[in-house]
Amino acid sequence: MKTKATIIFAACVWISCMGQAQIPGTTTLDLEKAARIAHAAHERAMQDEWNVAIVILDAGGHMLYFKRMDGTQLASIDVAIEKAKTALFYKRPTKIFQDRLAQGEAAILSLPDMMPFEGGLPVTIDGVVVGSIGVSGVTAQQDGIIAAAGLNAL
Repeated sequence: MKTKATIIFAACVWISCMGQAQIPGTTTLDLEKAARIAHAAHERAMQDEWNVAIVILDAGGHMLYFKRMDGTQLASIDVAIEKAKTALFYKRPTKIFQDRLAQGEAAILSLPDMMPFEGGLPVTIDGVVVGSIGVSGVTAQQDGIIAAAGLNAL
């Protein structure tokens, strides 16, 4: 009985690992692309001496790359993550939610995993959302400029 349980457990582990492997022919956001996006965003932030946190998430919402510039407030880390999650989960820029809130649509605040401030963008490759970028540390508009610069590097 113990051997049967061990075999079943091993099979479950093997199956779960297979689900995490890249499927041939699918588009993914790899570490090299994530680093390119983050580097371009960092360069744009440095241009105006803006201290920010930059987060790149993969398609599953897991952190693939993170960079916090010296002097960036600690709260910006979590805000950048939430912006990236919002952009990924809803497949749209977080500015859309900021604009809707500004128009008085307060009900969006009840949506799960939603940060209504500019600075989060989905990363799309070949028409498929493969991840996201979130930036926080300066104004929402400036965060958006930095995120867009990062995305443009891809």
